[in-house]
Amino acid sequence: MRTKFIIVTKKAKSKTVKKATLNTFSRLSPVKTTEVFDSYWRFAAERQSVFFKRIHGEKYPWTNDPIIGKYKFTNVYRSTDRVSQYLIKNVIYNSDLPNTPEEVVFRIFLFKLFNKIETWELLTKNFGTLTWEEYDFKKFDKILDRTISSGQRIYSAAYIMPSVISMGYERKHANHLKLIEKIMTDELPDQLMSVRRMQDAFELIKALPGLGDFLAYQLLIDLNYSEVINFSESEFVVPGPGAKGGISKCFSDLGGLNLVEIIKLMTDRQEQEFERLGINFQNLFGRRLQLIDCQNIFCEVDKYSRVKHPQIKGISERTKIKQMFRANLKEIDLFFPPKWGINNKIYSDKPVVSKVKPNKTKALEGVKK
Repeated sequence: MRTKFIIVTKKAKSKTVKKATLNTFSRLSPVKTTEVFDSYWRFAAERQSVFFKRIHGEKYPWTNDPIIGKYKFTNVYRSTDRVSQYLIKNVIYNSDLPNTPEEVVFRIFLFKLFNKIETWELLTKNFGTLTWEEYDFKKFDKILDRTISSGQRIYSAAYIMPSVISMGYERKHANHLKLIEKIMTDELPDQLMSVRRMQDAFELIKALPGLGDFLAYQLLIDLNYSEVINFSESEFVVPGPGAKGGISKCFSDLGGLNLVEIIKLMTDRQEQEFERLGINFQNLFGRRLQLIDCQNIFCEVDKYSRVKHPQIKGISERTKIKQMFRANLKEIDLFFPPKWGINNKIYSDKPVVSKVKPNKTKALEGVKK
């Protein structure tokens, strides 16, 4: 199956507030898709439908898709996952905590380097309000060391966090605490607020010890939930390992596009593809899928296709999905960055169906490989 996409972009008009000047490109790309390409959009729509059924209080099971019903897949929108929601509500926009840029950045790194809600709550239980002003390495190190010795995990299993041994300690958590100290003493918050492009913010984070492209990009997205920086999530993207696997299964030939451009293509064309397949996709209260979301969907489709399309291998060597789905019936209390302007639309009677015309006026800045 051969599909041709035309991507025409124009230079973005100059903006007065932290708006990047984007490169331009115009290309007719003979992209060759596989059957997984259509599954990408069907998966996104069905997984998003599950999300809305949950928040509207419908009874389990929420899907007739046997794969989605059996295995664990993340939400379509990254900001709706459990850890991101906790970060946004309880760490970044917690009215009981100071909201200076320094304190917000401190809290984001303290939470995300462990990426585990229970670890944040453990520290809160022992020290009360978690602030950079009152931070004490020895006390934090002692509590975490004791927790590890008791057999409890303090890190999430979502992705592997490097030890950052250059910080000079034997235990990983101590190195990460020292990394946070370095971040704060090197005045990273001020540096982040001074940049005008999302990629420049990414480069600042990537320059930190022990962080490669993938982790730096994830931390960038987390920081961008706050008011410290304010970039469009469709300005910049870094394809992760899972996304690369998903792309290799959706396309047999990229037609000259690189991975960043492929993700941009998916973001730009989302309405046309859902319409082509006759799918009424329920977007996030009027918010389109962003680059980070389309990147994540590729990662999930890499897993989904192991069962749905086992004959299409791509570059991934994995053939099974490890994590099984477990229904969480706990009520979801959603909250998003206020600057997105969607919190007043939550729990409306009717989900918003994606009818927004795609933005084809901007090209993309990405990490050049």
